[in-house]
Amino acid sequence: MTRHFLKDTDLTPAEQAQVLDLAVELKAAPYSRTPLAGPQTAAVIFDKTSTRTRVSFAAGIAALGGQPLIINPGEAQLGHKESIADTAQVMSRMVSTIVWRTYAQAGLEEMAQNSSVPVINSLSDDYHPCQILADLLTIREHRGDVTGQTMTYYGDGANNMANSYVLGGVNAGMHVRIAAPADYQPAEAIIAEANELAQATGGSVTVTDDPVAAAQDADVLVTDTWVSMGQDATGRDDEGSPFVKYQVSQELMNLGNDPIFLHCLPAYRGKEVTAEVIDGPASAVFDEAENRLHAQKALMTFLLEKR
Repeated sequence: MTRHFLKDTDLTPAEQAQVLDLAVELKAAPYSRTPLAGPQTAAVIFDKTSTRTRVSFAAGIAALGGQPLIINPGEAQLGHKESIADTAQVMSRMVSTIVWRTYAQAGLEEMAQNSSVPVINSLSDDYHPCQILADLLTIREHRGDVTGQTMTYYGDGANNMANSYVLGGVNAGMHVRIAAPADYQPAEAIIAEANELAQATGGSVTVTDDPVAAAQDADVLVTDTWVSMGQDATGRDDEGSPFVKYQVSQELMNLGNDPIFLHCLPAYRGKEVTAEVIDGPASAVFDEAENRLHAQKALMTFLLEKR
């Protein structure tokens, strides 16, 4: 059966660990696995602009022996003149995997339902699971085994990054804290899914509006932009923003357990994080960015070898 990766929990905890192990292997030996040799073609579709996603998938597909086919906004009939279902059936007869950076999660689900090749969510309005794999790899490198580590996320707790940190982190057996204003906290369904998962992994999720308490003894502090792609910035990005007190500062870092700092980038210094933190010795953001390449190569290899 064709496997897809549309959200973090599409990998079991054991499979997630297997992908991370493979990422370590591929980082050490970048051309040791070539599941796309031929070269086979991998379609990488963008409905939103991108830097890290575009470069990491294009470079990763090439390193796996394949040919990336980049499809930018407006360059295909998808969602306009042709249905998602028809597009999936056509493309999956021509390419070996489909990577899609889009808006609605429902579109990815429809693509996967009609595709005979793996479909990968490279970002949707609900989840950013490839980013979390890269973050878990980075935490492994800097902190050791991710299981039992405490990770605190600051900012908009109801966005795609927060959702994936909750599910992907708990899937890895981490203790995930979401520090967010009361009106910007994760949906009840996300928390319920994480709590159920935690019973098997030993992880946990805590939601709070207290940024100081959330930093206590944390191993990882992480944040994201206050305005996600496509959102209206009104009221989110000014001095009156509800997120101001959730800025990751050195004072918060000092409360942790010698934590590292992560950010999926692009970052806005002086907004969600101070320059002192993101440019300081505890910042692992560029290791994190590089690890998109290695984690995604491992993911694609895992999915392609499961076919």
